[in-house]
Amino acid sequence: MSKEIKNIIFDLGGVLIDWNPRYVYRDIFKTDKEIDWFFDNVCTADWNEEQDAGRLLSVATEELVETHKEWEKEIRAFYDRWEEMLGGPIQETVDIFRELKESGRFKFYALTNWSGETFPVALRKFDFLHWFDGRLVSGDEKMRKPFPEFYKLLLDRFQLDAGSALFIDDNMRNIEAAKKIGIESIRFRNAGELREQLADLHII
Repeated sequence: MSKEIKNIIFDLGGVLIDWNPRYVYRDIFKTDKEIDWFFDNVCTADWNEEQDAGRLLSVATEELVETHKEWEKEIRAFYDRWEEMLGGPIQETVDIFRELKESGRFKFYALTNWSGETFPVALRKFDFLHWFDGRLVSGDEKMRKPFPEFYKLLLDRFQLDAGSALFIDDNMRNIEAAKKIGIESIRFRNAGELREQLADLHII
């Protein structure tokens, strides 16, 4: 199958970009236990995913403040200080991306769950986001992983065949969804392991 791969699809957060809200909330709370509680009960993953799916940051913030008025300051910090959550590039993975790009053998696409309002910040900060032949940002498209429609939109928009693509993501839920529609996939854990897996596929 590796001989057929012509297109490599990258997730961004957790694969090429170190994004972690704890970088902000370690300044706000004293312990990891407090941070865990806040993310489990107030600024939850489900809440954040709605912004990835296109909900306006202002709407999301005001609705959550209305529900958790005692946490207003902490809630507003999520997007007021959002840029501080960007820890920087995951350089070892960016180096792999560069190596593959310079080989001239593949085209590259980004498929990311990301708010359309905050993604321009990343575009300004990270030059490698401009190396892609195409990008789909969930917040702009009003759909997100792991829903199959989002993957199919990428294939349709850029006229890709699922069998010619390789998808790299750190979230197993997203990997399983890609496999169900015929996209060969690698779950990202670290750059060293990714390099080994790409070598096994004769991609690098």
